[in-house]
Amino acid sequence: MPSTTASGSTSFDTGSSGPHWTPLPPPHPGLAMGFTKNIFTYDELATATRGFDRSLLLGIGGFGYVFKGVLPNGKEVAVKSLKAGSGQGEREFQAEVEIISRVHHRHLVSLVGYCMEGEKRMLVYEFVPNHTLEYHLQCKGRPVLDCPTRLKIALGAAKGFAYLHEDCCPRVIHRDVKAANILIDNQYEAKVADFGLAKLCAEDNTHVSTRIMGTFGYVAPEYASTGKLTEKSDVFSFGVVLLELITGRKAVEIDESLIDWAAPTLMQALDGGSFDAMVDPRLEGNYNKDEMHRMVSCAAACLRHAARKRPKMSKIVRVLEGDVLLDDLNKADTKANVTHGSGDGISDYDMHSYNKSNRSSQEFSSGECSMSS
Repeated sequence: MPSTTASGSTSFDTGSSGPHWTPLPPPHPGLAMGFTKNIFTYDELATATRGFDRSLLLGIGGFGYVFKGVLPNGKEVAVKSLKAGSGQGEREFQAEVEIISRVHHRHLVSLVGYCMEGEKRMLVYEFVPNHTLEYHLQCKGRPVLDCPTRLKIALGAAKGFAYLHEDCCPRVIHRDVKAANILIDNQYEAKVADFGLAKLCAEDNTHVSTRIMGTFGYVAPEYASTGKLTEKSDVFSFGVVLLELITGRKAVEIDESLIDWAAPTLMQALDGGSFDAMVDPRLEGNYNKDEMHRMVSCAAACLRHAARKRPKMSKIVRVLEGDVLLDDLNKADTKANVTHGSGDGISDYDMHSYNKSNRSSQEFSSGECSMSS
């Protein structure tokens, strides 16, 4: 049976054992943001959050609750508190501490410290003040993000994922790439968050076999059907995020996935047709055609059904920056179609297979629109 995990993700547990705690090292001292302690007591975090005051609640997920707090030195933080007795959440807690302590990048949320006191498990992050990408795209009454800002967010997030996939040792597969896990600062720079489902991958491993976890509407078809996880699984999910930035729509709208809705226009655009019909109508046509074309082309490449045909995130970064010609990305499309045995390329966007693979999943809303900051 699927169960809710961190940030509203879906877990398919295949009978794994319960949690086994091992001592955790403190995060790298450089992540302390000027505060001298990386390991916090429960009382310190209770003080920082005014007793976990509900007015400071930032969000709720399967993992637990996230509160805004202020440390004695005046630094604002986000305190992520694990629900008591949540075995799945405890495994995610260990994974998140282990992984985020290793990674240091301007487009990844930094870990300040953590608390392990009795049964209490808490993570303390830098506070990113401007909500999530999901919030800016989906919450009513928000100013419409213009095209340059959407491209800036896409590029920043892509750089964060490229670092995880290609510059970390061992490599990191995020496993829950979605708009709700991309935080936005006051300069509209993107920061990738929520490493609770992430997996480390040794250099000599082509994939990791794992129980299927993620969020419906974002999970790659090969991962949903086989449990074999690679960086290309994250790439597929990032393609869905790009579609959200392009269209302004949710990953799942009632009974229709965004991929289903966008696929005909994507294929038309790859054949040289117009992509105007899929662009967020709230932009009222005010967008740079070249910038939007870059995002559309990257989304199409990320969403190829066969994982091996999707580009690396570093290539997506170069395309979004304008350093790689779109023709180069399209040449890869043509080659992929030929090797797949299809002359028209439709097999690269086999949405029937995608929907079948994900049919047993379910969507969970982050509920951020109703949360106060």
